[in-house]
Amino acid sequence: MTQTEAQPTHLPRTLTRDLAQHEGQQVRLQGFVHARRDLGGVQFVVLRDVSGLTQCVGSGLSLPLAESSVEVVGTVKAHPKAPGGFEVQIEAFRVISAAVEPAPVEIPKMEWHVNPETMLDYRVVTVRGLKERAALKVQAELVAAFRDHLSTEGFTEISTPKIVSAGAEGGANLFPIDYFGHQAYLAQSPQLYKQIMVGVFERVFEVAPVYRAEEHATSRHLNEYLSLDVEMGFIQDEDDVMALENRLLASIMARLKERCAAEFALLGATIPEVPAHIPRIPLMEARALVTEKYGHAVGGKDLDPEAERLLSQHYAETEGSDFVFVTKYPRAARPFYAHPDEGDLTRGFDLLFRGIEITSGGQRIHDHAMLMDSIAAYKLNPESLAGYTEVFKYGMPPHGGFAIGAERLTAKLLGIANVRYARAFPRDRHRLTP
Repeated sequence: MTQTEAQPTHLPRTLTRDLAQHEGQQVRLQGFVHARRDLGGVQFVVLRDVSGLTQCVGSGLSLPLAESSVEVVGTVKAHPKAPGGFEVQIEAFRVISAAVEPAPVEIPKMEWHVNPETMLDYRVVTVRGLKERAALKVQAELVAAFRDHLSTEGFTEISTPKIVSAGAEGGANLFPIDYFGHQAYLAQSPQLYKQIMVGVFERVFEVAPVYRAEEHATSRHLNEYLSLDVEMGFIQDEDDVMALENRLLASIMARLKERCAAEFALLGATIPEVPAHIPRIPLMEARALVTEKYGHAVGGKDLDPEAERLLSQHYAETEGSDFVFVTKYPRAARPFYAHPDEGDLTRGFDLLFRGIEITSGGQRIHDHAMLMDSIAAYKLNPESLAGYTEVFKYGMPPHGGFAIGAERLTAKLLGIANVRYARAFPRDRHRLTP
């Protein structure tokens, strides 16, 4: 058969990962021209589909540009040097949709020596790269594992507004929008709504984008990112919340080991072991530790990036843990809804992973009078928060939760230096396209 002849209609599509099941049989493949070679009348086409790569061999073909989508009908033969150990001997070849110009980067190459901004400018194509695709596959499985584990623990998935009248955390890091002549904002967090929903389902979670109008230009910040939010009621204190996150992370890593071993191998990354009890250290002790052990004077009210890195290094070296909870934050470093603890401390915590914060959480205030006092102490406008504070008049239980930034966790898992490359189409202070 030639590439212009009609194709058999009785053959179902076969994915490249399943070729071993069809050795010696005729199959129909569909995918993209990942790479191509013409050696004296014999043509080699590496076809890429959602499941991987396969080598196809034929003759007398007019090969389209790389990234064209094509259909191949042929017989599966074992071949030790072909990707996956099998190749397809082409009997029919059809161009479904031809690329009209060469791709801006060579997709088959594992390393692209181009300006990083160029990679983002042409993200609609560069995201097809094997490493880029692997990172997004890992993130998809991470999010699926998040959902699945929480469902097994009795959590209900919710959906909260992304157009709001006030910020959940106060401050100025809000994107204002014109809402039919009224001032509104893009939600910086579902925090207030997920607390309200604790009064409905007791245990809730959400997977949704959040927006931060912060003028960061760092490798760890995005202005739109995917937040994995959790809130649970009838807790004793923040220890219950940390224990939940401990179990959740163990479940996520187990799923990644099961389903994403190839992606981690491709990226040269390792899946961490989650301790049965992630180490915990109060913030002030953490600050003292990095100063005394490493000579680093910690600035600000929290841990600065270098202090996070050093504290993580300490626990990796002394306890073999890639994770550490930093607890007992002062009120000045936490939002108004953080439950107070002894002195001027709160029951808030952060989780560090391989040198960077991936989670912020803690117990929330559930008493109405205490909440109103806190709003006043933070000099916030109680009227702008009335829709939130109203629910605390009606028997809200002790509750707490946390949020994980999906892109930041993905980047640290895979050794991606800039969080922008852990999102298909990132938004930072300079980028609105593609």
